[in-house]
Amino acid sequence: MQSELVELASWLATQGYAFTTATPATHALVNARPGNDVARDLRGVFGWSRAFEPALLPDGPVEALRRAGLLREAPGGLLRSAVRYSTLHGQLFAHSAFPTVEEDAVFFGPDTYRFADLLLQELREQPLPAHGRILDVGCGSGAGGITAALACAVQKPSLVLTDISPRALQFAAANAAHAGCHDVSFACGDLYAPVSGRFDFVVANPPYLNDAGKRLYRDGGGRWGEALSVRIVSEGLPRLAPGGRLVLYTGAAIVDGRDPLLEALQPVLQASGCTWRYRELDPDVFGEELATSAYSDAERIAVVALVCSATG
Repeated sequence: MQSELVELASWLATQGYAFTTATPATHALVNARPGNDVARDLRGVFGWSRAFEPALLPDGPVEALRRAGLLREAPGGLLRSAVRYSTLHGQLFAHSAFPTVEEDAVFFGPDTYRFADLLLQELREQPLPAHGRILDVGCGSGAGGITAALACAVQKPSLVLTDISPRALQFAAANAAHAGCHDVSFACGDLYAPVSGRFDFVVANPPYLNDAGKRLYRDGGGRWGEALSVRIVSEGLPRLAPGGRLVLYTGAAIVDGRDPLLEALQPVLQASGCTWRYRELDPDVFGEELATSAYSDAERIAVVALVCSATG
């Protein structure tokens, strides 16, 4: 599948394709408008995930989708792509088609854009050392780690992309290849278990919701989806090289004005001896989750950033 994903990305680039992926709620609303049930152009096929007439695409891309197992039949003799491509800082990233209902879907959305911007801001403020090591934990599409590696290419970093999902790593490998990343490796397993050594820049944008379906890409575990984020910090701080940083982009349920995620992280951070910064990036996301029983005590879900710096 990797070679076909790269082939499709390269072809789309020659066609001037670009697409910004919105939230699932926005995506559904736009697709529900009259006339938007069938794709009329490449953005409809590979961005909006609409069914399309077979003649809309040349034979080459259709065959690439078929070989990769990413071509689906739709009613009325139409076809549908099981992969989307989104534009992020000039690069195309492959990820799962809408709707992302599969347990191992590879997600990409507004969080991905904010996560990448956070990493770029951190690298502008403090560049990576020469030949530094970057680790993207739970990388999904690989967008975070790839964006970071490209931004500091002059330092010639090595990049490690890890995920518990083999499917995510297939997408990440294709995205890294299309972006022209050098010195990149992939490891499948739980968080830091499949990698060794210390890193100069550990980044993570983990699942942070309490998902009733327990889907890998969405469920963070714990009362409000915070458990995975706490593990990333507690298990990741010992993996930092002297002067290294851990950048966590995640969500936090706010309950009666309290932030249970921050409360859980504070003992870990205080015991680590590192310096750290924690702030809200967006005060209110996934508001529809408040209607579920899992969030009956929460007043909002915020997007937060934690940056930890090791001494040395």
